[in-house]
Amino acid sequence: MATVTIAIAGKGGTGKTTLAALLIKFLKTERQGYILAIDGDPSSNLNLALGLELKETVGGIREEALQEVQAGGGSTRGISKHDWFEYRINQALVESPRLDLIAMGRPEGPGCYCAANNIIRAVIDRLGDEYDYVVIDNEAGMEHISRQTTRHIDYLFVVSDPTLRGLTAAQGIKELVRELGPHGTRVSRMFFVVNRVNGTLPEAFRQKAAEMGLEPLFALPADPTINEFDMQGRPIIEIGVDSPIYQAVRELAIRAGL
Repeated sequence: MATVTIAIAGKGGTGKTTLAALLIKFLKTERQGYILAIDGDPSSNLNLALGLELKETVGGIREEALQEVQAGGGSTRGISKHDWFEYRINQALVESPRLDLIAMGRPEGPGCYCAANNIIRAVIDRLGDEYDYVVIDNEAGMEHISRQTTRHIDYLFVVSDPTLRGLTAAQGIKELVRELGPHGTRVSRMFFVVNRVNGTLPEAFRQKAAEMGLEPLFALPADPTINEFDMQGRPIIEIGVDSPIYQAVRELAIRAGL
C-alpha cells in the first residue's frame, strides 16, 4: 500500500508527543506494516515516549556538514553531499521491530543551510517511502513540517487543551494550513483533539469550537496513568491497552479511518 503519513501539531504542552506515541502503539498493535516516527520537535523527546535510545539527530548532522565545509571538505570529500547526508541520516536512524525513529533535533544556527535543508528533505522523503506509516511529532506550526518534509499529509491531528486559548491556537494552525495551500504541505484530513479532559466537554465549549470551525472534534480523557509513567520514566508506548487514554486514542484512530 502507499505510505500513510500522519502528523500531530499543536501548541506546546498539550500532549502532542503522548498522542503520537499512542497512535504509534495503535498502529503496532492493531495494524500491520512498518512505521517511521519522525521527531520534529526539539523539545518533545519522542524517543523517551517510545522507549528508544537516541544517539544523534539530523540537526547535529547538518551542523557537522557545515563545519566540514568551513574546514575545507573533511570527510565529505570524494562523495556527493546528497550521498553523504543519506549515509549519515541512515546512521542516525534508530531501529526497532516494526518501528524506526529519526529525530530532527535542534533548529538551524547562524549560517547558510538552504542547500543542506533541501537535501535533508529529499533524503527524509525517500526514507519515508520505505515504510507503511510515517508519524510526525511536530512543532506548533505547519510551517515546520514544510521545512522537514514535502510529504503529503494524509491525517493531521491538531491537539489543544480544554481552554479557549488552546482552541485559538488550534484555529491558528488551521488557518496556517489554509494559507500555505499549494505552497506548503498538503493535508487531506484534519482532526481537532482536546486533550486532558475531565469528564465530558461542556456543550458551550463544543459550540465555541464549532463556531471557530474546529470540527470534527474529539476529546481525550485526563488519565493519571500518563503522569505515573512520566514520574517513573517509563515509555508511554508501554501503557496498557485497557487504559482509558489508550482506548480513547484507539477510538479516535478508528473513527478517523486509520
